[in-house]
Amino acid sequence: MLQSIGLTLLVLVATLLCVLLFMVFGWYVVWQLFLSKFKFLRELVGDTSSLQGDTEPSETESVGDSPPTPLRHRPKSARVRRAPIEGTT
Repeated sequence: MLQSIGLTLLVLVATLLCVLLFMVFGWYVVWQLFLSKFKFLRELVGDTSSLQGDTEPSETESVGDSPPTPLRHRPKSARVRRAPIEGTT
């Protein structure tokens, strides 16, 4: 009787441990492949190590450099408002 209860508890604890390990491993894989790409989620978790190229340079690094130029710079054209065409009747 006592042996049966001990075996049941061992099975329950082992099952919970396996489920917990599976969840932690799944979270790690999903984080590495997908979720770490979002800056908002990285800030929520407090992760500063992933995607270091994503951060902006500090002021001391950019003092001697030329001002940054945008990669995609397209001059904005001025909008021209056209007067409505009035038909003659």
